[in-house]
Amino acid sequence: MKLTWFGHSCFRTDTGASRILIDPFLSHNPTFAKSGFTLQQAIDGVTHVALTHGHEDHTGDTVEICKDTGAPLLAAHELATYLAGKGIEKIDPGNPGGTLYYGDFALTFVPAWHSASHIVDGHPVYLGVPCGLIVAAKEGKTVYHMGDTAIFSDMGLINEIYRPQIGFVPIGDRYTMGAKTAALACKRFFQFETVVPCHYGTFPLLAPTADAFIAEMAGQNVVLPKVGVPFKA
Repeated sequence: MKLTWFGHSCFRTDTGASRILIDPFLSHNPTFAKSGFTLQQAIDGVTHVALTHGHEDHTGDTVEICKDTGAPLLAAHELATYLAGKGIEKIDPGNPGGTLYYGDFALTFVPAWHSASHIVDGHPVYLGVPCGLIVAAKEGKTVYHMGDTAIFSDMGLINEIYRPQIGFVPIGDRYTMGAKTAALACKRFFQFETVVPCHYGTFPLLAPTADAFIAEMAGQNVVLPKVGVPFKA
C-alpha cells in the first residue's frame, strides 16, 4: 500500500488499481502550497474521492476534482447529495456503520465527534454526520482516517471490528484532539503499526508542529511524511 500526505487532512491511499483521495483541501491549503506540487500532480490517476465531513477545509477541491477525473464521490448521504447539486455526476453515499465495496478495497463510514456544515451566504448548511473512514485494501493493510474528532470510547469498538494497522490522526487541538488526547486515543484503543498525524500547522489557531504529539507517543511508530511524497506502510 502506498500513501501520500498533501497537508492538513488530505491523503491519497493507493490500494493497487485504486487511488483514493481523502479530504482534498488543496488549492487553499498553505501546507500544500509550500510543497511545490501542483493540483494536477496530486490528482493524477485518482479513481475515487472520499470525504469525512462537510467543512470547507476538507471538501476543498472536491467538485473540481470529481468533474476533472470522473471519480465518484464517497461521502455521508447529505454531503454527497449536496455536492451532486454542485455538478458531481457520480456519488456513492453512505452513513456510519455502512460499507461501500469496490474491486480492491472496501470503505466503511464510522462515527466521529465533530460538527459538519458548509457556509452558504453566511449561514451554515447541515451536511450530514461527520465520519471517520476505514479503508480496507483487499490485498494489503487497513487504514483508519479519523476525520476531525475528539477522543471517544467507542474507538475501542472501531479497533475491535476493523483492526486498522495505519492511523491518520488529527492532533491540531481547538477543533479536534490535541497532542495529549490524540496520543491517548492511539495508545489506549489501537495497535497501530504506523501513525501519521494531521490537521496541524495549516492555520495559526492549530498546533504549529507535531512535536508535542511525538513526545506524548513516546516511542510509538509516528511517521511525518514529506508533503506530496509517497511512502509505503
